[in-house]
Amino acid sequence: MINVFEVGNQIRFVHVVEQTDLATFETGNVHPFYSTFALGRDAEWTCRQFVLQMKENDEEGIGTFLNIRHKSPAMLGDTVEFIATVSVLEGHQIDCTFVAKVGDRIVAEGEQGQKILKKEKLDRLVNQIING
Repeated sequence: MINVFEVGNQIRFVHVVEQTDLATFETGNVHPFYSTFALGRDAEWTCRQFVLQMKENDEEGIGTFLNIRHKSPAMLGDTVEFIATVSVLEGHQIDCTFVAKVGDRIVAEGEQGQKILKKEKLDRLVNQIING
């Protein structure tokens, strides 16, 4: 693992809300807003940008938690800016806080964690689960 970051470092990601990001389930569209599910995906992607710069070729990141608190809606076509901030760097664990905004308005905030592991360890975990 290459530790090129420190607590307080930030990364930004911008996403334009698309039709596939809206709260739609098997029963149809619930409302015309950016869904919690899609927001969580994009928040995790933003935080993962740290991991992509830290992991070595024989390593991979794995999520450890995701917490989202909606503050206001984002609608179809809105440009949402995510700002992830490193809050914890301990060993192979990297935790971030994030905020998602449309302009100056906060859409959501939360926390996300990842652990950087050797790929061989992940393979062992997968085999252990599959083979009992």
